[in-house]
Amino acid sequence: MSDIAGPDGWELRESGPVRAPHSALLLPGALASATFYDELVAEPRLRDVRLVATTLPGYAGTPPPADDAIETYARQAGELARAIGADVVVGHSLGANVAIEMAGTDTFAGSLVLLSPSFSRKDESIVPRVLDRLATVLGPLPYALALKGIGAMLKGNVPEARVPVLAGELRKNDPRFLRRNTRTVMRYYDRHGTLVPRLRDSGLRAWVVFGERDDVKLQDSERRELDACPQIDVVTIPDTGHFALNTHPAVVADLILAAISP
Repeated sequence: MSDIAGPDGWELRESGPVRAPHSALLLPGALASATFYDELVAEPRLRDVRLVATTLPGYAGTPPPADDAIETYARQAGELARAIGADVVVGHSLGANVAIEMAGTDTFAGSLVLLSPSFSRKDESIVPRVLDRLATVLGPLPYALALKGIGAMLKGNVPEARVPVLAGELRKNDPRFLRRNTRTVMRYYDRHGTLVPRLRDSGLRAWVVFGERDDVKLQDSERRELDACPQIDVVTIPDTGHFALNTHPAVVADLILAAISP
């Protein structure tokens, strides 16, 4: 994987043939970096696909943006997707939410592979919701404490050998930015109620993927709406949690190949 320059503070890592017939933009989740896509990038079945993994500005030690709105991330990611000629956007967690906003604002017109998106505040993992509440009184302190114990959170959820590297990436985060951006994300959920209509009404082909043991949930009403959309497949990966991109990269690779198939 080689590093390439990205727009507006976006750090990019590219792999695969530059002139490949198909390209994919990989958006990681909150706190995470492009490094979280290493297992997926190493999948042999994707060797003929140009893969560009990024880090959302402000996360994993990158400079915090002046505007951390999901809408702004989506607009900039859309510009990046056009620049690399992406056929598919793969988003994990918050990255998947950015991809949904790309679809909802017609910023991207290709296919989507959405790994553990949160369609509403109720769907979101309990951890950021609790931290957001605590931060109203304690400021960034709860985030600083959470980062110290981040390695324990990853154990059993990503391959054991990868825990030190991935935990190191997460510890690069600035608690002050995490406090600010978590509040931004929660307000985004509250404005929309649920993001299902934004994805549904875009008409884009999409795969919505959850681990069987994922701590991000999907409300029954949301699942019914998604199941009723012929262009959307809801996929459950057995025996995995929130980090399917690390524990089951072959499954995710197959979905990318399905997304770029004519």
